[in-house]
Amino acid sequence: MALEGRALLDAVIVGAGPIGIEMAAALKREGLSYVQIERGYLGQTIFNYPPDTRFFSSPERIAIAGIPLLTLDQNKATREEYLTYLRSVVVQLQLNINFSESVESISKDKGTFTVRTKHAQTGNEAQYQARNVILAIGDMHKYRMLGIPGEERSNVSHAMRDPHTYLGQRVLIVGGKNSAAEAAIRLYRVGAHVSLSYRKAELPSESIKYWILPELKALINSGMIKFYPSSNVTEIGADRASLATEQGAVTIALDYALLLTGYVMDPWLYKLCGIKTSPENDQPQWKADTMETNVPGIYVAGTAAAGTQKPYRYFIENCHEHVERIVAAITGKPASGFRRFFELPES
Repeated sequence: MALEGRALLDAVIVGAGPIGIEMAAALKREGLSYVQIERGYLGQTIFNYPPDTRFFSSPERIAIAGIPLLTLDQNKATREEYLTYLRSVVVQLQLNINFSESVESISKDKGTFTVRTKHAQTGNEAQYQARNVILAIGDMHKYRMLGIPGEERSNVSHAMRDPHTYLGQRVLIVGGKNSAAEAAIRLYRVGAHVSLSYRKAELPSESIKYWILPELKALINSGMIKFYPSSNVTEIGADRASLATEQGAVTIALDYALLLTGYVMDPWLYKLCGIKTSPENDQPQWKADTMETNVPGIYVAGTAAAGTQKPYRYFIENCHEHVERIVAAITGKPASGFRRFFELPES
């Protein structure tokens, strides 16, 4: 049951990614009142993936709210399939989400939180009062910047566009983890001339999908993709880039540069709320059994609990339990959890 206005709510959920949606479904199942706000789109992080990106996780692991995720080929879901799935969950469960609405302030008085928001398009402001606040804001808020000359140029991007746009173009990809590896293969296969720069001597097998790494190595070994190990980009120009390698400086001709070097969390909302964070990676402080932060009544759920992940610790599949912990903490009773469709039926 989603309510707006000045009525005292059981919770305000900030964020509408997979775990935020599952959180709303769990609150609704328990008969608790809530408002869910999202400053962007449904599943914003996944929406930002390049077209046709395929998940590493199997469908049953990233299914939410007890609703099966079925794919066309019974394989791992693509970006498009998962976004369709998220929409279907929201529609089926009749979950109300306020999109394009961002938090302006969060304050607390005598056990009641006041969350003030602003709508991006209309500029309208809203105010919600609740007993609890649940931050399901994800962790991929800003691109990890290299801080080099030319990084702001129009031919430089930190995210891959539709591969079709790179036909016949000379593309330098910077990075060595999965997004860079997958981009290198996909752009080569649409007819781009691909160079790959990575700061370490070898590609990190633990950070690349197991079916991607052999293909990339084969293309590198055959010379189809030019690989520059132990290299760092020092400058990017209109039609070339400078690399520092162990053998010395190298100049690469290019049309586009893709700096696929990852993301960092923006801890501004944690600081706004008075939540303590780790100086190493901005991970918020929370209790393992309840997901409650050092600010009583404020909880974190999903990858938001990890800060800037070094190494990756949280993804959809190992965050379902966050929902159960928070529901149990709010209601004061054990959470039953959503039944997963791959579980054996009760005899």
